[in-house]
Amino acid sequence: MAILVFDMGGSAVKYGVWTGSELTEKGKFVTPKTWAAMKRHLKEVQDNVKDNSTMKIEGVGISAPGAVNAEERQINGISAIPYIHGFDIFSELEALFQLPVAIENDANCAGLAEFYQGAGKGFEQAAFVVIGTGVGGTLINQGQLIRGAHLYGGEFGLMILDQGKTFSQLGTAVQMAWRYCDRMGIDRETITGEEVFARSESGDPIAAEEVDNFYRYLAQGLFSIQFAFDPEVIIIGGGVSAKEGLLAEIEGRLSVMLAAQGLNDFKPLIKLCDYRNDANLVGAAANFTAQS
Repeated sequence: MAILVFDMGGSAVKYGVWTGSELTEKGKFVTPKTWAAMKRHLKEVQDNVKDNSTMKIEGVGISAPGAVNAEERQINGISAIPYIHGFDIFSELEALFQLPVAIENDANCAGLAEFYQGAGKGFEQAAFVVIGTGVGGTLINQGQLIRGAHLYGGEFGLMILDQGKTFSQLGTAVQMAWRYCDRMGIDRETITGEEVFARSESGDPIAAEEVDNFYRYLAQGLFSIQFAFDPEVIIIGGGVSAKEGLLAEIEGRLSVMLAAQGLNDFKPLIKLCDYRNDANLVGAAANFTAQS
């Protein structure tokens, strides 16, 4: 079964066709400024796929920002694409494509991709933590998303870590870079997280402090997730997952924290994501399949 998949982002919409084992027909377009323009672009992609592919498309899977409420058939909350919220978007898209449509939150899609096809394959319970500008994620139990009573399941970024500040405000490389820039008295857009890591390795003491703070907050957040939800595995996604030495640093700090609490009956299993740029597309296909 071939599934047409879209990943709606604030700056670009990616797309492809999931064949059951791989993504084909991949491409992207700039995120339109209106809903009418978005629908026009989505339809153009479908028509192009029909013209250029021998596979029959059985349905459409979409990864989107916001709190997706499948029962109410709308996307609640707010996001970088404001016009997708607050109406029956499912029905409009089904009418547009003349096919069944499944929509899921983008972080949940990334988690589903890892659970079914990536680093979480073979586990029953998993937490997927996406580290970008902030922290997002999802919880999965026996293949089902744990959404929570108010659709905030997996919103790890809202956990308070230190003096009223959240995981999202403290535990990301982007926030680390911003703290460094603030301390140096320079514009926050001047230095990236990657550059702060490099400066730390070159002996910059302020960069070294902020790198240490980043790892400390990240380890604290993961420790709390482990003992609040007790998943078999915690999978880390987002750009920082490509940082060399990240896993060893986290594991070392978690070991110290476990020892400090007298916990020695198990060691949390932390893995890095397998999928990166295509995670949301693969997860949109996985969600469509699960809903079929």
